[in-house]
Amino acid sequence: MSRLIFITLPVADVPKATAFYKALGFGHNPQFSDDTASCIVISDVIHVMLGTHEKFTSLTPKAICDTKTTTQMLLALNCESREEVDGFVAKALSAGGTTQGKPEDDEFMYQHDFTDLDGHGWGLFHMKATPQ
Repeated sequence: MSRLIFITLPVADVPKATAFYKALGFGHNPQFSDDTASCIVISDVIHVMLGTHEKFTSLTPKAICDTKTTTQMLLALNCESREEVDGFVAKALSAGGTTQGKPEDDEFMYQHDFTDLDGHGWGLFHMKATPQ
């Protein structure tokens, strides 16, 4: 059975956050979007719900972490090639995101990261083919 995953992220400005993720080339599902939330389609099974702080706190009794000083989680996304990793980072930087460092090229994996407009960190990686 294939399962859907919906990642919910608090954002300061839903239209700006939506524009950021659309600039990365991701889709948008208006059926699950309104003034308080926006559904970004990463793949057929992965969606990111961008919600206002008010909307997000209606889903949990816990406080939203300050992404300038703390990290609640890191999100990792597999890419088909090194070029796709670099392309996502370049698009993120062009859309106002940041990166925390340079790409890492390990023996088995190539990786780089970006942080979105609200400080949510995304790790992008490409697993190199392993000899059998």
